[in-house]
Amino acid sequence: MAQLLMPKATAVWLVENTALSFEQIADFCGLHSLEIQAIADEEVSIGMRGLDPLGNGQITMEEIERCQADPKARLVMSISKIPEVNKRPKGARYTPVSKRQDRPNAIAWLVKNYPEVTDSQIGKLLGTTKPTITAVRDKSHWNSANHKPQNPAQIGLCSVADLEKVIAIARAKAGTTHAPRPIEFETSESEPMNALVEASIDAAFKKEGGN
Repeated sequence: MAQLLMPKATAVWLVENTALSFEQIADFCGLHSLEIQAIADEEVSIGMRGLDPLGNGQITMEEIERCQADPKARLVMSISKIPEVNKRPKGARYTPVSKRQDRPNAIAWLVKNYPEVTDSQIGKLLGTTKPTITAVRDKSHWNSANHKPQNPAQIGLCSVADLEKVIAIARAKAGTTHAPRPIEFETSESEPMNALVEASIDAAFKKEGGN
């Protein structure tokens, strides 16, 4: 079954750009309608950058318009075009030759959107080297002029779960998010946060057992 990419950021975009009901957005994003209302009232997720589900092919404008016209209708996700990534075994990450040219774009995306993620974390996540990361970061890379930041999960360089886990740990260490207590993965949600963090990132940090 297809999994929505970054559900809370998607919810933010839908709240800001559509006339869908809170219930419709909650159902599509796998969140509670009260959480959607809190997003609309800017009580939680303040400053969060919305993720456009049209741009990443997870839904069509026709589907949004269908549901806007019928409050009882529910959004149906499009067939995902995001490459599936198999669970990575322990050890050095292998990146297929066909995707290696995409790594600088993925590095640029992480550096731009999540500066608290360290070079060592980026290297482990994407299977790249510190010199390459440094070159992308300071724009001394030979191909810097052509770099276009791209979400590494969206282009198949890592899984959504691995990406969210790395961001959760980096944000907690940097003190940019509340570090949830070490509770079970399936239990209650953590406190609302005013930083750019997905609910699933919180869950990943809980599973990691951060204090």
